[in-house]
Amino acid sequence: MKQLVTTIILFFGFIFSQAQENKCVLDFEFIVQKIKNDYPGYIDKVTKENIDTLKTLESEIREKIMKHPDSCFTYLNDYTAWFKDYHLRVADNRNSPKNVKKDTYAKTYAEYNLDSIVQKTKTVEGIWLGFRGSFVIKKDNEKYIGISIDVAGYEKNQIIFEAIYKDNNEFELTTYRNYRGFKPRQEKASLLLNGAVFEIHNDTRFVRKTSDKKGDMAFLLSYIPKYPNSSNTYPVALSLNDSTFYVRAPSFYSSTANDLVEKYWNEITTRPNLIVDIRNNGGGQDDYYEKLAQLIYTNSYESKGVEWYATKGIINDREYAIKNAQIKEGGQEWSKALVDKMKKNIGEFIIHPYDKGDVTIERDTIYNNPKKVGVIINGGNASSAEQFLLTAKNSSKVILFGNENTAGILDYSNITPKESPSGNYHLWLPATRSWRLPENPIDNVGIAPDVYIPLTPTSQLYDRLDDWVYFVKNYLEYKK
Repeated sequence: MKQLVTTIILFFGFIFSQAQENKCVLDFEFIVQKIKNDYPGYIDKVTKENIDTLKTLESEIREKIMKHPDSCFTYLNDYTAWFKDYHLRVADNRNSPKNVKKDTYAKTYAEYNLDSIVQKTKTVEGIWLGFRGSFVIKKDNEKYIGISIDVAGYEKNQIIFEAIYKDNNEFELTTYRNYRGFKPRQEKASLLLNGAVFEIHNDTRFVRKTSDKKGDMAFLLSYIPKYPNSSNTYPVALSLNDSTFYVRAPSFYSSTANDLVEKYWNEITTRPNLIVDIRNNGGGQDDYYEKLAQLIYTNSYESKGVEWYATKGIINDREYAIKNAQIKEGGQEWSKALVDKMKKNIGEFIIHPYDKGDVTIERDTIYNNPKKVGVIINGGNASSAEQFLLTAKNSSKVILFGNENTAGILDYSNITPKESPSGNYHLWLPATRSWRLPENPIDNVGIAPDVYIPLTPTSQLYDRLDDWVYFVKNYLEYKK
């Protein structure tokens, strides 16, 4: 009987593995074809000299998928990485309705009495609060089990992680991430501040829950991680003194930068120096830095446009977005005009009928202040943030400060997510190519600072000013 049970388990394990493998193979073939048919960089990057190398990589990845289908995500990104364009990538699709089987790895803890949980300050046991809800950590034999109370993305009593205590208040964690189908992942965590904080290294943190929710949230929001994930950069705008104003724009995915400039316009334009800090700004939309572009303008310049790749796949994407009202207000007519021109030029690169390709930017006003603008950059700048820097470099007021080049992710843009057949992943696929190419590429090169900052980078900025800000302030204010 025992042998029969073992055989059944092995059989269903084999069936499950085969299903995973088949899904991943279908996803891989989909991605290969989409890139070949619709990626505007394909004809630039795939040549007679390297086509065999790409074909060999495809074969190798298929073999790896057959052997290790649970590593599908890694192998799909191994393929897109060959093209050296981070706009072209594979991401987890967390919200697909196709993923009804994605809870295969989900584990649920047996019922327990929440009222019986005692908050212990010397161990990790107790009730904890994070940014996405609360959970309990309960000891079970040699393990500490993190069990959801009301954490977003988890059912009540679902296991979030299992922890084994090592030493020095550190734990080896097996986490079950909801956005990875609850597949187990090995991580580390620490119990800190005399048992008040539980921090997962390079990820997130939790505070021990009390009866004072407002105090708990203030603690959670203001705690500076010992093992930071480097993603906490917040908008800031303030006067440093009578000479210098400071603005931090952590992204161009919203109107924050424009709003800050408008709000503090009088204070900015009555000071000779402006610091614009865009560290960790990974881009967004070009129109969300328009107020900054107006403010720093000094002379007319040529702006390189983009050309759209007219393929059936990209046309379908745009038509789907139009039909399902995914185009922002005012963009319907613009998108329809683009689609109409694409349909007449299948397989070619086209300029949008409302555009003129390369254009000369000439503004009506050159502001007396600020006279000098220091822009702080780092390797986290990409996409529209780099486009802003190209715009800024045309101004005689602007100096770029940093200690490394930007990320170099700009040449192929206007990305659209395409869902894979399994629903597990999105292929992020650009639709345009810059007119800077091939003479002046940004991808894998980036934009260099004009002035090198000889100070250690701050790993976690939050809303604080650091020594980089004061370096730039002193540089701008220094009088020979």
